[in-house]
Amino acid sequence: MGLLTIGAFAKASRLSPKALRLYDELGLLAPARVDPDSGYRYYVPEQLERARLVAWLRRLGMPLARIREVCDLAEPAGGPEAADDPGTAQAAGGDHPAVHAVRAYWAQVEADTAARRELATFLVDHLSRKDAAMSTRTAPPLEIRCAALSDRGLVRESNQDVAYAGPRVLAVADGFGGVGAEAGAAAVEVFRTLEAEPAPAGALLNVLEDAVERAGLAVHGVTAVEPSPEHSGTTLTAMLWNGAQLALVHIGDSRAYLLRDGVLSRITHDHTRVQAMVDEGRLTPEEAASHPQRALLVRALNGGAGGSRGEAEMRLRDARAGDRYLLCSDGLSAVVPEDELRRAVTAEGEPEAVVAELVELARRQGAPDNVSCVVADVRESAC
Repeated sequence: MGLLTIGAFAKASRLSPKALRLYDELGLLAPARVDPDSGYRYYVPEQLERARLVAWLRRLGMPLARIREVCDLAEPAGGPEAADDPGTAQAAGGDHPAVHAVRAYWAQVEADTAARRELATFLVDHLSRKDAAMSTRTAPPLEIRCAALSDRGLVRESNQDVAYAGPRVLAVADGFGGVGAEAGAAAVEVFRTLEAEPAPAGALLNVLEDAVERAGLAVHGVTAVEPSPEHSGTTLTAMLWNGAQLALVHIGDSRAYLLRDGVLSRITHDHTRVQAMVDEGRLTPEEAASHPQRALLVRALNGGAGGSRGEAEMRLRDARAGDRYLLCSDGLSAVVPEDELRRAVTAEGEPEAVVAELVELARRQGAPDNVSCVVADVRESAC
């Protein structure tokens, strides 16, 4: 079949000539022939399928570098000219690697959108409070009552977890690798310093961003002594309290839960390979629970990525009297059945008794990993 001019190809593919020239320069969609004298580009009809895929992926907002990866995965063996050969064309369906790539991208978009949605909701609420000052004066003051407990478990020789509960800071870190205990302690220590640094009104997220960056640098300093620093690091799930709100930071597979009005809900998203497969529809939650790679992290504070602000999730939560928060390492959440976890958290009792009960539940299940948890109750202040 004959060659198509760039104008004809642009019309057929719904890509502008300007976009086609850019994609040629980037190696994403090279023309079949370039006139050596005029530099005019020509395409073959078999390239239309790739061009249309590029156009669709651009409408999704996918970056060009990632579009190239998806297109290469979708390309039949032997190049575009093999597309009509049934012997070389890849089978369509759920097992196609290009399908997984698109699902993975969209799952990440939805996760990022969910985090931004919660922040947007907070900002709309914050900016619409015309009588915020008066509300602050008339609303009953709140306080938190909290407790933390960390246990080595019944199998591990050492404890690489850290659990901390203070007047303003709650934190759980689960270290891994040769200096995991030191990495977790370094990250939590950065957040402990916030106890003496009250956050200005409206600046909770700014304070949290700075703390995450400093925690990443602290962990990087600890892991630098390792031959493979990227293989040592820590998860971190922490909350900063200002008297009316809790700012949450999360990276890794430690978790945060909220008990409100008798309903226990998880408010963090695991940053693991298996959770990504669940998000992509490749695994069910039931399959994920017993998957051999369920603890394989895709995000953490470590000597490689450093846990930049773009990797850690941060959000704000308005506190209510009666709320109960649980922060825990996967030594608890991955071992204790969900119904038992819910029963222990919803039971009446002081935080000290609840954390002791949670650790005991993990030990009854064999406690194959370190177990750490923090429980914090939001109450009306007696002052």
